Amino acid sequence: MAASDPQQAADPEAVKRHPTLFRAIRQRKNPKLRRTDITVTDDRAVKRAVKAASLGNAMEWFDFGIYSYLAVTLGHVFFPSGNDTTQLLSSFATFAVAFLVRPLGGMFFGPMGDKIGRKKVLALTMIMMAVGTFAIGVIPSHASIGLWAPALLIFFRLVQGFSTGGEYGGASTFIAEYAPDKRRGYFGSFLEFGTLAGYVGAAGLVTGLTAILDTGQMEAWGWRVPFLVAGPLGLVGLYLRLRLDETPAFQKLEGGTAHATEAADGVETTAKGDLAKIFRQYWPTLILCICLVGAYNITDYMLLSYMPTYLSDELGYSETHGLLILLAVMVFLMLIISQVGKLSDRFGRKPLLMTGMLGFLVFSLPAFLLIRQGSIPAITTGMLMLGLSLVCMLGTMSAALPALFPTHVRYGSLSVGYNLSASLFGGTTPLVITALISWSGTNLMPAYYAMAAALVGVIAVACMKETAQKPLAGSPPSVETEEEAAELAASQTPDPKF
Repeated sequence: MAASDPQQAADPEAVKRHPTLFRAIRQRKNPKLRRTDITVTDDRAVKRAVKAASLGNAMEWFDFGIYSYLAVTLGHVFFPSGNDTTQLLSSFATFAVAFLVRPLGGMFFGPMGDKIGRKKVLALTMIMMAVGTFAIGVIPSHASIGLWAPALLIFFRLVQGFSTGGEYGGASTFIAEYAPDKRRGYFGSFLEFGTLAGYVGAAGLVTGLTAILDTGQMEAWGWRVPFLVAGPLGLVGLYLRLRLDETPAFQKLEGGTAHATEAADGVETTAKGDLAKIFRQYWPTLILCICLVGAYNITDYMLLSYMPTYLSDELGYSETHGLLILLAVMVFLMLIISQVGKLSDRFGRKPLLMTGMLGFLVFSLPAFLLIRQGSIPAITTGMLMLGLSLVCMLGTMSAALPALFPTHVRYGSLSVGYNLSASLFGGTTPLVITALISWSGTNLMPAYYAMAAALVGVIAVACMKETAQKPLAGSPPSVETEEEAAELAASQTPDPKF
């Protein structure tokens, strides 16, 4: 790769002979910031974009979450066997299958988002997820059509996984590109608020059904209800996403009249989603992204997806009680997540992420020892210990990850890195933990697995750069008011000398 500084690339003797020329070249490549280079955000547009992206995200994760909470029931319906562990492993293997195609979805939808627009891609992923989830709700059981039942289940899980591949990268890029630099953490936290809301909706509906219906009714028809609800919810999510405004960067690509800045012209007109370029030029950042997301996803899926199954299957705890406790923990996290986003704007992404990673490293074992006690206060305390560690990452990650990559490769790079990691570590978490418990004979394996993930996360956070309150790489500064823009421009202009 060529050196970015012409003075470094040139002959030192030539620089000495022509200092004025090389100074002019440096100034041309790195011009002083002008007022016209600074983006002043439209507060209403930012809030509308954040709301629509977050609500759409909630719909996506409602669809994805219901499979997690019905894993035991689905194992009985689609994988009949005399061995409960085999059924559960088969069900979680099908859960993991959706994650195998997520990187393919990221590679497909990431570049597409740069070509046809963020809004259209986010609407398309919404349609595919809703169709895939609704279809699962109408698949006949194994008793009715034999092996076709699990085959169809796997097919529609693949549809879900492929669509989810374009979700996080698109939604987080959308919010990051709209938000002012000093409040990116706060606005980004609402994306994960949507994730929690989706999980809460799924857990709430499954809890209600398991409380009302007995096991026979749940396996006969009750499990279908949450999947069928995905149809109407998908229409709501689609409506919300179609009302989104495109980011200024993409409107500039289309030749629109968005308030894109001159400083961003170069990167905006080269957004081609070149996957080869991403892997060739940005592989160190991709590895960092994969490590961060891996640590975050393992702990996230362990608590939000696997925990109800752990409580019921490994500890013999009531499914309804386990879901109710998790529901209460998630509602609590929803109440504080935006405050965590504000803290990351004030103190930085790294301190908050490091707090979360160290929390899992130090408190996972004590938390699971408490959960294993079996009493409601002990389980609640243990899950809160894990939840408070997780929310430090939830409230920060959606602002930290988009800032890792420059604008012209952000959507594609983040989609690829996030989904490769989610595929390898996120979706496999329930399957790996269940297998490890079966192999080792100890039900403390989830704690050890989370601690190992957190250790990798601690190293990754130590290696990343602080990005709080700074412009996104490849983008000009973004502020909330004209006064702030004028102040920033004035600070870049030296006082005249007389």
